[in-house]
Amino acid sequence: MEQSGKKNPSKGLLQSEELYQYILETSVYPREPEPLKELRDITATHPKAVMATAPDAGQLMDMLLKLINAKKTIEIGVFTGYSLLLTALSIPDDGKITAIDVDRQAYEMGLPVIRKAGVEHKINFIESQALPVLDKLLEDKGNEGSFDFAYVDADRPSFPGYHERLLKLLKVGGVIMYDNTLWGGTVALPDPSLAPQGRKSCWKDCIEFNKILAADTRIEISQAPLGDGVTICRRLY
Repeated sequence: MEQSGKKNPSKGLLQSEELYQYILETSVYPREPEPLKELRDITATHPKAVMATAPDAGQLMDMLLKLINAKKTIEIGVFTGYSLLLTALSIPDDGKITAIDVDRQAYEMGLPVIRKAGVEHKINFIESQALPVLDKLLEDKGNEGSFDFAYVDADRPSFPGYHERLLKLLKVGGVIMYDNTLWGGTVALPDPSLAPQGRKSCWKDCIEFNKILAADTRIEISQAPLGDGVTICRRLY
């Protein structure tokens, strides 16, 4: 990572590593809170560190949370907790995050930093598949239309199911941010066989989900080439 003297290879779609480093070093890293820098360094030691939210996408997420005054949020796919810590730092002290992931071990890598930052009280971590948790939330009618923001960085085939449930949980004007929607740029390829080995799986899932979002009249969308591609959806009704 940059602060430890290592170059951070681009997780994103920019063709120039130098331009990506310029963005990180000029606009992202100088504004990144120290707890996030610490957690980013810890995450870099994980064998699947590439799964972490890209810091440039995280910077946009921080701004969105503050623009909509988010207080009650959902996160599907936590990993070591970079985006979770970012959310916890961005929302008010009495804000709450329902955080869902099947891997508590990865979450516990970042938990000491979350505790040190003094924001663990905002987090309700649930070790589980996400769909059963979302369905359980929807059993309580009081949860419908009560969430301000959702962030999804999880198993791509389940995105359509998450989307339908999150739209019910989200208030009108609320925002969902989906990660990895450009899948390393491979969504523009005519055939998955042309994609790198690690990108062949979920290629079709990403393309189909992007079509679903584009056709969904309940939301307005913006697809941004940050990180691995993020799509921001605002619930209209």
